[in-house]
Amino acid sequence: MGIAERREREKEQRRLEIIHAAESVFFSKGFSNATMDDVAAEAELSKGTLYIYFKSKEEIYLEIVLKAMRLLKDLFEKGISGEPNGLCKTRAIGEAYIKFNKEYPNYYRALLFFSQLEINDNLQMGTVIKAFSENKDVMNLFINVIKEGIDDGSIRADIDPKKTALLLWGETSGILQLFTLKGHVLDSHFDVDPEEMIRYFMNFTYHSLKAE
Repeated sequence: MGIAERREREKEQRRLEIIHAAESVFFSKGFSNATMDDVAAEAELSKGTLYIYFKSKEEIYLEIVLKAMRLLKDLFEKGISGEPNGLCKTRAIGEAYIKFNKEYPNYYRALLFFSQLEINDNLQMGTVIKAFSENKDVMNLFINVIKEGIDDGSIRADIDPKKTALLLWGETSGILQLFTLKGHVLDSHFDVDPEEMIRYFMNFTYHSLKAE
C-alpha cells in the first residue's frame, strides 16, 4: 500500500470515527442542544481538526441521515423478499417502517430532521445530493411495489402509485408520531392501546388497497 493510499484510508477512518462520536452526542443530548465542541470532545479531537472534516453539525447529521436511510431501505428490501404479490409487499413495507421506528428510534428521528432541513452554506452539496438520492431510492422502491400490486391484480387499479405511496408514507409517519408523543394520553382518555391502533391502521390500509 502506497503512502497516499494509506493516508486516504486513515482519513476515511477518522471521518467515520467522528460520525460515530457525533451519534453518541446527538442521540444523548438532542441535535439542538449539541455543539461541535461536544462532538470534538467525544471524538477526542481538537475543534480545528473536526472542522477539517465537517463544516457544521448539520453536515455531520446528514451523514447520520444517510445511514438511517440505508438501514431503512435494507429493512424494506428484506421485508418484501419472498412476499407473493404487490399488496403483501406493500404491507411488509409498512411493517418494516414501524419496526424501524420501534427498534431504531434515534435513526427514525434523524429522518424527521431531514424532512425539516433547510439547505444553507453550512452544508456540503455533495452530501445533500446523496441524501436526496437515497430518499428518492427508498420512495421509488415503495412506488414500484404498489405498481407491481396493480399489475398483478392484488391492488386496486384505480389508484395512482406515486400519490398513494406519498400518502401512505405521510399517514404512517403521522400515526407513529401521534402514538409516540401522545400514546399515553390516548390510552388513558380514550382507552386506546397504541399497538392495537397501529395494527388496526395496517389492516385498514391493507383492505383499502386490496382489489375486489
